[in-house]
Amino acid sequence: MADTPTSLWRAALRPRMLGLLVLLLAAAAVCARLGVWQLDRAEIRGAASAAREAERVVTAPPEPLADLLAPGQTFAGDLVARKAVVTGTYDDGATLLVTGREHDGRTDGYLVLTPLRVATADGPAVLPVVRGWSPTPDVPAAPAGDVEVVGWLQVGEEAGAPLVDGRTDAISSAQLLATWGGPIWTGYLVVQTSDPADPAVATGLEGLDPPRRAGSGLNVQNLAYAAQWWIFGLFAAGLWWRLVRDEAAGRPPLPGEAPPPDDADRARPADVPSADVDEPAAVRER
Repeated sequence: MADTPTSLWRAALRPRMLGLLVLLLAAAAVCARLGVWQLDRAEIRGAASAAREAERVVTAPPEPLADLLAPGQTFAGDLVARKAVVTGTYDDGATLLVTGREHDGRTDGYLVLTPLRVATADGPAVLPVVRGWSPTPDVPAAPAGDVEVVGWLQVGEEAGAPLVDGRTDAISSAQLLATWGGPIWTGYLVVQTSDPADPAVATGLEGLDPPRRAGSGLNVQNLAYAAQWWIFGLFAAGLWWRLVRDEAAGRPPLPGEAPPPDDADRARPADVPSADVDEPAAVRER
């Protein structure tokens, strides 16, 4: 027989079911709190891990760019934030300003993007270099002559709006190839240091933090524990509802418990002979 709202309501209000509800709600509340605690742990451990990773990236020794990535080569994900060193000559006249980038909470400045002409084993190539962030569009010229640049690699971006008046909203190797020529690297370099030093630093050009690698936020293990505790809490609530449905459907009586009246009526045999039914005459004459 299908459960009706009335039968479910009556079953839910039975003292035994109300007691179970209190217990299971308490269990669900504990599970929810433990899930929140694990989420907090995921944030704390994730932040600590990110801080250690950032320190490692800053202090890591640089590797020759030629050993990490060649012009036109596909940029692998594990190259993000790898520290590289390269020597070349800035083409200051082709400098671009990248708009719409936040730095220390500010969005009213520009990334200064200058091509570095590099001599490779296969001939000259172009490396996009982000020299820093400037609060104004008036940026002093890049160092002249050969310069050794140390910085962090970052993957190139999708193409943005067309370049207008030396400004762009994306660091896209495809767009830069059309503007600067090639061959060109598919990523770009975020400057940490240069030799000789960039004169723009003395007039307000600010250095940038290393690029962040994917997955440097929440701690995955603690996040999984939090999800498990929340699932347990939902299971406790679902278990009570399942017990209510079983109660409404008519559960079997427990040992020593009298069956419900309707069950007792169904259990009585229908063909039990009455005690005062007249016996046959032959039996009475005996």
